[in-house]
Amino acid sequence: MRPGSAPFLMLGTTFTAGGYGATFLVSDWYRAQGGSDIDAGATLGVALVGTLVGVPVVGWFAGQLDASRLAALAALTMSAGYLLLGSGLVNLPHVAALLIGLGWGMFYIGGPMALSERITDAQRGPWFTRFSAFQMTGICGSPILLTAVIAQTGMAIQATFLLVGGMGMLAALLLGMFASREPRGHDEPSLRPWVRKLSAVAASSAIRPIAMVGLGGCVFSGIMSFQGSLVEGTDSHASTFFAVHAATVVTLRLMLARRLSMMPQLRLITVLLSCLILGIVCLLGTSFHPAFHIIAAMLTGAGYGLVYPVIQTWTINHSAPEHRHAALTWFVVAYFVGIFGFPVVGGWILVGAGKEWFILTLAAIASLELAAARLGSTGRPPAHGGR
Repeated sequence: MRPGSAPFLMLGTTFTAGGYGATFLVSDWYRAQGGSDIDAGATLGVALVGTLVGVPVVGWFAGQLDASRLAALAALTMSAGYLLLGSGLVNLPHVAALLIGLGWGMFYIGGPMALSERITDAQRGPWFTRFSAFQMTGICGSPILLTAVIAQTGMAIQATFLLVGGMGMLAALLLGMFASREPRGHDEPSLRPWVRKLSAVAASSAIRPIAMVGLGGCVFSGIMSFQGSLVEGTDSHASTFFAVHAATVVTLRLMLARRLSMMPQLRLITVLLSCLILGIVCLLGTSFHPAFHIIAAMLTGAGYGLVYPVIQTWTINHSAPEHRHAALTWFVVAYFVGIFGFPVVGGWILVGAGKEWFILTLAAIASLELAAARLGSTGRPPAHGGR
């Protein structure tokens, strides 16, 4: 891959990821209309349906159509969802959520696949870490910027969704330009089966990071999607958490992109997930002092932010070459079940049991992720950088 092509992919990724980041405002949008976190969770549950359609679409047809072109189509699909949500012409938030989920599901596998097809095993660890840094910039930067626009201009949350729709169209343009500059140079089968390869994936060490990413997705979506509710009645602000979390993730990913592959992996994963658990527990102190909120953002950013690219690389590099595509597809499916599935349950916990039990539930899930990493380990998991 030519160095001059990378900015098109990375910027397109940032803007597309901003579309997912805007879903963190869905809870605020419902509460502004007299709804609750249960309504927000139900809407994000519909987005899960969209992702579970989008992932197979790319999973099957990426061999027939270049994954980078499918990623551009994904950005357009997500854009359509936000334009529908922000137009106010029809009150169809669930239809909009379905399109947003469909687009994000297609991109979330299409983007890494487009990159993976153009790099070697040895390059995959550092490139995936950089890619995920730009992705996190969009995910956390979007709600920060949208909140600032709302605060400075008085614009309604619904209207800001139109801005997100425009951002999605720009992302589609950038990803399309990347596809034109970096055409895939080898033939692929017209279809890539992945469902029937589940048994082979489950029999490999890749099943552990696949389980871990589903649990981690629950934690991440719980922290981010209900951040406005978690700081309600305190002196802390959701935008502060997004900013500190994103700054921590992006800085550490860019600084440690190459060093992560040289560290003992089981020990690294254990330390990172311990940071994540400690950061979640710090959220319990938010009502006492805003410093706990900032510390929580830093610790969860370091923990979740660094462990994700490590286990993503583990999944691909330590699957047999003929099963890598299927392993990545199942990795993304597990992630989305956590990301969009947990808010359906999380909304009920938050409304019915309160913030404390919600936070403790997240800590328990993160502990299960750590247990999955260590379960059956006699040494360290497969190395980050290659076979």
